[in-house]
Formats: sequence, C-alpha cells, structure tokens
Amino acid sequence: MISDKVNKLLKRDIVTGSRRFSNYFWTLTLFFGGLGFLIAGISSYFQKNILSFINSTELSFLPQGLVMTFYGVVAISLSIYIGLTILWDVGSGYNEFDKENELIRIVRRGFPGKNRQILLVYPFKNIKSIKLNIQDGINPKRVIYLCTKDQREIPLTPVEQPRSLEILENEASELARFLNINLEGL
Repeated sequence: MISDKVNKLLKRDIVTGSRRFSNYFWTLTLFFGGLGFLIAGISSYFQKNILSFINSTELSFLPQGLVMTFYGVVAISLSIYIGLTILWDVGSGYNEFDKENELIRIVRRGFPGKNRQILLVYPFKNIKSIKLNIQDGINPKRVIYLCTKDQREIPLTPVEQPRSLEILENEASELARFLNINLEGL
C-alpha cells in the first residue's frame, strides 16, 4: 500500500492491482513459450518445419505433437487472461479512512461487467480492530485485515510478494493508531 494522502482527518492508501512486473513477465513468458510449443506441435502434424531453426519434423504427432499443441494453446490462453487482467487493472483501488464522516471506504476494480467497481463502506462504529496475519512457509502470507464486529475480515493489503515484517507491522500499527482501535496479531 502506498499512502497517497494523509492528514489528521483523512488517510488514503493506494492499492496496486494487476499492473505489476511479475504479471508482465509471466504474460510474455507464457505467450512466447506457448507459441513455441504450438508451432512445434503444428510442425509435427504437417511434417514440415514452420520455423527454420526448429526441427520439429522428427517428432511424431501422436502423442508428442498433440501434447505440445495442447500445452501451447493452454499457455497462450493463460497469457491472454493475465494480459486482460493487466489491461483492466483488476484489483487496483484504494482504502480511504475518513475521520470526519467516520467512514471507511474500500474501493477496488473488478472484471468488466455489471459489478466492475467494488465499493465497501463501513462506519467506524462497526469496526472492531486491525488484524495482522503472518504465515511463513512455502506460500507465505502477510496481510492486514480490517475486522468488523460481525466477525468479517476484509483484507486491506494487495496480493503481491510478501513485504518485510517491519514495514507491514509499521503500516498496521499506524492504521490502528489513526483509527484509534486495537491491533491484533502482533
């Protein structure tokens, strides 16, 4: 989260969506890798090299060429999907904490359609605490949650590479101080 605007009555944190380096990297990698597999599979079917520097005629179409064609189509499809999420900037938005009106607004972009703009509004009186959830291991998670009195936990941090514990703890404690509520999970 990047703190966009901070004063005594309003705090706004910008949340990065799908437009991250890792998504650009995987889109390009999947597209060109999938294209290579697709060309190799098609070349083995026609027994003719489509690209002069790849000799795919030695592959038999069943089963190697067919499997390579399948992998190529799947990889290109995934790259198109990730590319569209980048284009639409899915997941981007902001968290706004307004002391003057005693409201918390969580705004995110979704996929195109009827519910493209996601807007959650919570009054301060319904907020119980800020919770810090840290899970280490193979798939580490480091998330700041907004906990409501009706037991909901709304994530405030974007999906990304886990940030350092120090930065995450500082953000969570700063937010809890700003809202004057408890901080859980430390």
